Amino acid sequence: MKRAKRHTLDLEGVDTDPLSGMANLFDVAMVFAVALMVAMVINFRMTDMLTEDEVTIVKNPGRQDMEIVVKKGREITQYKGSEDAGQGKGRRIGVAYELEDGRIIYVPE
Repeated sequence: MKRAKRHTLDLEGVDTDPLSGMANLFDVAMVFAVALMVAMVINFRMTDMLTEDEVTIVKNPGRQDMEIVVKKGREITQYKGSEDAGQGKGRRIGVAYELEDGRIIYVPE
């Protein structure tokens, strides 16, 4: 009668540390966090602020808390909307129209 050969599990080259999986999760979380930061920089057009000489960014256009950020050279100026910003005396000099493709056309009167 032939005896069955027993197979043994060789764990010599295998990492048996139960926390090694957590290190891999940390690596994945770090890659995800960096990807989110890059996406935010691209979404808020911050690359323009770093590379261009003159940049104008309008935050919340047309709303009460509208904000305009202007960069000229190394100087950055921030303008915030206020209650009295649209008040005063003046005369109408024309009309602006926004086209379907997003362009704005000014037509003087």
